[in-house]
Amino acid sequence: MRHESATLLLYRPVNQQELDLIAASGWLAFPPRLPEQPIFYPVLNEDYAAQIARDWNVPYYGVGYVLRFAIDADYAAQFPVQNVGDQQHKELWVPAEELAEFNRNIYGQIEVIGVFKS
Repeated sequence: MRHESATLLLYRPVNQQELDLIAASGWLAFPPRLPEQPIFYPVLNEDYAAQIARDWNVPYYGVGYVLRFAIDADYAAQFPVQNVGDQQHKELWVPAEELAEFNRNIYGQIEVIGVFKS
């Protein structure tokens, strides 16, 4: 009998350009980081992702999306949870060079669960 791994739900605020790249992957993977982006940081709760999409992405890009996805919990446990502000401001810090393997540990598709526009 095959053991099914537990999953962890994570969230990611993105702009239109990043959303388009995710859509081009068939909603299965996040795009590689840019050279000036050494860390990929999905967040641990929807409210924090919505705050970033609404308060940061909308003023800068005109639109912000909140994505949700499931990842293998055992795999995700290797990445430190960082608190970057209030109690709800928790992120996983995934080194950019680990992103391809991170993508391989996503279960199912990445889904859009929120949209904020100016």
